Amino acid sequence: MSTHSRPERVGQEIQAAIGQILARGELRDPRIGYITITGVKVSPDLRVARVFYSMMGTEQERQETQKGLDAAKGYVRREVTSAVNLRVSPEIFFTFDESVGEGDKIDRLLREVRQKEGW
Repeated sequence: MSTHSRPERVGQEIQAAIGQILARGELRDPRIGYITITGVKVSPDLRVARVFYSMMGTEQERQETQKGLDAAKGYVRREVTSAVNLRVSPEIFFTFDESVGEGDKIDRLLREVRQKEGW
């Protein structure tokens, strides 16, 4: 028996489906750069899916990517619904994942401390 709850399992399936959409290059919006889907949180009633993504680039590029993803929500929702067998099509929201940038910042600070302290 699995220890994962249903929303977690559905989130993993949605993440895989969106990853396939990106890998096949189906989102042709030039505003959408190279992004990585870092996770999906699904509400307990499976009606809302918050998709977290990360990317490298400037703040302006991140804003343009967000606009492109918001414009593609309908298409992504339709494709996810056909790929993941659900009764209700979840509403998709894209959210930039700040944790990757914060992790890089912490790693850089730790490297600086090591160099200064001679570890």
